[in-house]
Amino acid sequence: MADPRGFLTYRERELPARRPVPVRILDFREVYERRQEDAPALVRQATRCMDCGVPFCHAGCPLGNLIPEWNELTRREDWEAAISRLHATNNFPEWTGRLCPAPCESACVLGINQPAVTIKNIEQSIADTAWDQGLVTPQVPERQTGRTVAVVGSGPAGLAAAQQLTRAGHTVAVLERDDRIGGLLTYGIPDFKMEKVQVDRRVAQMEAEGTIFRPGVDVGTQITGEELRERYDAVVLALGATVPREVPVPGRDLGGIHVAMDYLVQSNRVVAGDDVPDQVTAAGKDVVIIGGGDTGSDCFGTARRQGARSVTQIDINVRRGEDRAPGEPWPMDPRVFTVSTSHEEGGERIFGTATLEFVSDGSAGPDQVTHIRMVEVVRHADRSTTPVEGTERLIPAQLVLIAIGFEGVPRGGLVDQLGVAVDDRGRVVHDEMFATSVPGVFVAGDAGRGQSLIVWAIAEGRSCAAAVDRYLDGGSGLPVPVTASSAPLGAGIASLGA
Repeated sequence: MADPRGFLTYRERELPARRPVPVRILDFREVYERRQEDAPALVRQATRCMDCGVPFCHAGCPLGNLIPEWNELTRREDWEAAISRLHATNNFPEWTGRLCPAPCESACVLGINQPAVTIKNIEQSIADTAWDQGLVTPQVPERQTGRTVAVVGSGPAGLAAAQQLTRAGHTVAVLERDDRIGGLLTYGIPDFKMEKVQVDRRVAQMEAEGTIFRPGVDVGTQITGEELRERYDAVVLALGATVPREVPVPGRDLGGIHVAMDYLVQSNRVVAGDDVPDQVTAAGKDVVIIGGGDTGSDCFGTARRQGARSVTQIDINVRRGEDRAPGEPWPMDPRVFTVSTSHEEGGERIFGTATLEFVSDGSAGPDQVTHIRMVEVVRHADRSTTPVEGTERLIPAQLVLIAIGFEGVPRGGLVDQLGVAVDDRGRVVHDEMFATSVPGVFVAGDAGRGQSLIVWAIAEGRSCAAAVDRYLDGGSGLPVPVTASSAPLGAGIASLGA
């Protein structure tokens, strides 16, 4: 650390400029701009890193990112060394720099009494600069083992596992049911959060390293689980948790009510240039989004760009405070009120409210939703709710998007064909090193952990790859950042009674 007083010299937290709201809602380009004049601010933020004796940011991130090291290299503007340290723990830093909610920043030691270092932005900037300068190149394995691995699913967990195993010398085929590689990175994340060039160039890097990609293959239908095991020496299930949770209230069968991911996939296809017949669009409609998480926020920004008349997001949880709660001390990742870039773009957020009924008044046809009946609720520790008397009301809604999360892997098809065990939460059962109940079949990411963050998906993909490598070769030099029982930093502290 060349400037031990950097955090005293630069006390302000500086982030890159966002494109003005009236401009950015006219297209699906990324919200944040990359400008040459932001470079000095980036160096100042990297200089704020304290290089503390015990850097809790390491523990805040399941990947174990070497954050103080690449902060110092950013301060020196040594981009080649910085991207090398980033890639030592993270296969895809330009994705996590855009999409991760940054638990590392919650664990930043400077964050105890100052605004935390802008770790996430520095990470993204290192990766983007490395791509611009041609510093990201294929890492072709020196030897081939002759072993074959099938990775089912091409989200961040599957791609991380595939890249690690390819670099270990195995022949890896990634099988994806969609027509493009990337899973929810491609079809679930709007371009205003991450443009798809970020996926495409990583896929090109992996192809140059030797990974085989087979999009448009519905494993379980076009190839059975039995055939998969016969053709490959090992199988990695990176299916994600794709079964959407529902809102089982009267009127759910009315037209105009859709699960969020169906809506986002159609929008992303159109942005990619595809023709989508009968696209579900928000244009000219009152849109209501049920669910207060990231997927709901993505729907919020998408509806604004499609020209919605109004956008309302309903969250059954109460509005969080803007500061850490007493039971969530540093370095836990606190549950605080946040405003996403989509929420800046106009619309309404309603908290502590549940949906009672979907209603049609017949004005849009007898079978089309026109309103939602909702009520304020008190939510209890066991997640049950009690309605608040006298708070029922109707709000207009010609398009309703359900974004309340996912329940696990789809049953039937491949999961049943392979005979892997599934728990009562829809997660594929596995041991500490991601091996399922079927020899040679492993699981990584949301399919085994349940719905989680992109950094956990990549971390599990890397760890699963090490387990597969060990299964095939009897040993492995690949890194193991997490095990199945690893948990977020806050969960560990809470279990100690902090």
